[in-house]
Amino acid sequence: MSSNRLYLKESYMLKNPIVSELVFQEVPQVELLQWLARGSLKQKLLRTIRLWVWLRSLYGFEGASLNGECDERLALNDPFTYAEWRDAFFSSSHTKGEEIPSLHDPDCPCAKTTQQWLFNEKTGVVAHQWQESLIAHTGISQSKLNEVLMQRLFGITRRSLLDDLKTLVNLNWLVYQNEKYYRVSEFPQRPVTPKNEAESNQLSVYQLNFLHDDLLGFAQNHFQKINGVQRFFLKVDYVVPRSTLDAVDDWQYQLRELWTKIPVPPIKLTYASAKVGNKLDCIVYPVCIYYVQRAVYLCAYGESPDKQSQWYNFRLDRIQKMIPLSWDVAELPLNLRQHYQRHTLPSPDYIALEMSKAWGFDFYLPAQLTLLRFDREFGDRYVKGTERHETFAEISYQQAQKLIKQKIPQPEQQTLLKILNNRSDKDAYYQVFIRYQNEQSRDNNVIMRLRAWRPKCEVIFPYELRQSIAADVATEFQLYHQH
Repeated sequence: MSSNRLYLKESYMLKNPIVSELVFQEVPQVELLQWLARGSLKQKLLRTIRLWVWLRSLYGFEGASLNGECDERLALNDPFTYAEWRDAFFSSSHTKGEEIPSLHDPDCPCAKTTQQWLFNEKTGVVAHQWQESLIAHTGISQSKLNEVLMQRLFGITRRSLLDDLKTLVNLNWLVYQNEKYYRVSEFPQRPVTPKNEAESNQLSVYQLNFLHDDLLGFAQNHFQKINGVQRFFLKVDYVVPRSTLDAVDDWQYQLRELWTKIPVPPIKLTYASAKVGNKLDCIVYPVCIYYVQRAVYLCAYGESPDKQSQWYNFRLDRIQKMIPLSWDVAELPLNLRQHYQRHTLPSPDYIALEMSKAWGFDFYLPAQLTLLRFDREFGDRYVKGTERHETFAEISYQQAQKLIKQKIPQPEQQTLLKILNNRSDKDAYYQVFIRYQNEQSRDNNVIMRLRAWRPKCEVIFPYELRQSIAADVATEFQLYHQH
């Protein structure tokens, strides 16, 4: 839904308050819960299931019952306050304070466990099928899931319930104005539960085309258990601290929502830059997100933190704030405005093409031809036959000499030729393009890979990179030889 449509809907509803005639009757299948979670369903499972109950209480069938004797759709005015919803949903003895409600009434909805809300004749959800689907999707353990199912779904504080309402507003299920909530006249787009429940277990539900081709084959063949046992696991290093995981999930969700809009708006990021060393604002056009080298990044065009480039990869856990803008704001950078007016805003295909040209995720840095020498035994065991990059290729000793003569100016050329003359022509030589401009502008992930190969790998050129690595080795030597 575009921002214009949302604005018009809000104006109409505020001028013409009517009770929504829409009916929400969907069961809590994993696809719907994942959409409601705005990120990690595993971490937000209880709240997400509770949001589903909220929707049934606001938009369910009149005269029907989800759980217990009360109507599924509450008798509420439109607009309504939190207090009005609370009094209609809970029993009269339910607390009106800030504390977690005690087990004051066995018939009060706050006494019911999560599994009582999910698995009953009214919902028709089959417990074992639902649990298998959720475990396969989230990786949650059966013991942890059992704990969740036994918890009281609405045995929470008033503040948590208000947070639920805030989430429903953010998801466009409600409109909040003047401290009251309005039901909507149009539901947001969301996953629809398949008529045939077996379809929900098909891999096509989860679009996996973002995976590497080899991993995609594994996922297609092993996404389901074999005789009840999961046999394929994907373990990746992820350095983002747990304290920021919820924020990262929220940024990913907000980006997903922005990418559904036509046109996709620019955004203002408040970013804690490790490179610059402080917090600053950047206005950019969000293109796509990548998981690369232990973290998730937003590839964006517009302003970089150091203001030296029009492209930058922003690490999601370092983003402090994200504000959507309109394309006619005065502060929009000129390069963004021109691309928008010319209908030439960049796409993910451009990024993939640039990454194919040189080794490194910082695709906006210059591509620099690099010559590497490996100890022959090490090279044959650990480098030969592996895939590093499209431009990574083994060459002969004579080709290495030729590259130095063709690509390196004097006086460095003469120095490097002397060095090569002192190396064995039996060693393994490789050429590759890497993302490297100078010691201040380089792809650190590639540099870390070259460091990990030391001392079995030697950088012949670029000369500045060779000198930098030599300085690192000298410093490291002093550290290990001081007493």
